[in-house]
Amino acid sequence: MREPAAVEEAADPVRIDKWLWAARFFKTRSIASTAVNGGKVHVNGQRAKPSRMLRQGDTLVITREEIEYTVTVLGLSERRGPAPEAQRLYQETEDSITRRALAASQRRLTAGSAPAPQRRPNKRDRRLLIGMRRG
Repeated sequence: MREPAAVEEAADPVRIDKWLWAARFFKTRSIASTAVNGGKVHVNGQRAKPSRMLRQGDTLVITREEIEYTVTVLGLSERRGPAPEAQRLYQETEDSITRRALAASQRRLTAGSAPAPQRRPNKRDRRLLIGMRRG
């Protein structure tokens, strides 16, 4: 019986979109590729393309929704494994962890500030809400 390979050694570089998917930052590889194309991922301070090859030691800044992660690549993998295995592929910086915690606490404080509606919106109210969201 063969043991699963936890983290591949730095033999060959890996495409950034495959690595982001394998490290579980994005649910699918196509979403990862779209994020990289959209400028949501920077490698060593520079904007990257999905075909950019990652190496161990590279620093990534990943913006997902409103959350920004700054991570250092520790391992390379082209396959998506269990979450504990994926977490061994990178190390998040202390600064990034504190910024995310601060942002989460601010979101919790502002989330409860809106008063609860008195009733469910009717058809007219829903149309007005949709119109406001679209701009």
